[in-house]
Order: sequence, then structure tokens, then C-alpha cells
Amino acid sequence: MAKTAFDTLRALAIASQALGFILIITLETVMGDAARVWQGWTLAGMVVAALWIALVRLYRRNKARKQRDMS
Repeated sequence: MAKTAFDTLRALAIASQALGFILIITLETVMGDAARVWQGWTLAGMVVAALWIALVRLYRRNKARKQRDMS
């Protein structure tokens, strides 16, 4: 399987992390100290998204490796 110039998973990872950080900063600006709980949930969501993307990447890499070994 040939590598493409654009990696969708990498773009998704960058976008989700950027969106999470923007949301954390916005919550702090708008809500002040009351934003701590929401910031925690946002950070947890960012970690879940990163883990999901890593698992999908691992799955795709292993699938490509198996197809390459079969041929």
C-alpha cells in the first residue's frame, strides 16, 4: 500500500487537539474558575480522541502489514 501525501488520521489528531485547547481557553475566559470541571471533561475527551486515533492507526498498519505479507 503506497503512502499518500495527506494523512487523514494525523489531520484529525491535530484538529481535535487544537479544538480541545481552544475550548479549554475559551471556557477559562468565559467562566473563570467555574470552568474547571468542564475543562477536565474537555481534556478527558481529548485523551479519548487521541487513544482512538492511535488504535485506528495501529489497526490500519497491522492490516496493511498482513496484506503485504500475503502477497
